[in-house]
Amino acid sequence: MILHVTEAKYLTDYKIRVSFNDGKEGVADLSDGLIGPVFNPLKNKKLFAQLCVDEELATIVWPNGADLAPESVYFRVFKNVPELQRQFQEWGYRS
Repeated sequence: MILHVTEAKYLTDYKIRVSFNDGKEGVADLSDGLIGPVFNPLKNKKLFAQLCVDEELATIVWPNGADLAPESVYFRVFKNVPELQRQFQEWGYRS
């Protein structure tokens, strides 16, 4: 199954509630992932809060053109779930 973000809602600071096409949902804290030229503007919480789900890309995007891979968001939500560690390793993520 190809992973897609189906819903995303800004909560507070750099936290978002996210739903995925596998039926799972949870909260992702993106505070430590805003690195690099396209993500630096998102440190402004007013801009960060303008996130939405792009249906074509099936992930979270911002008005400045920034977007995140669905797998990256999924990892941030579920990085402490033991049964998902193998999948994360296959994707190249380490908790």
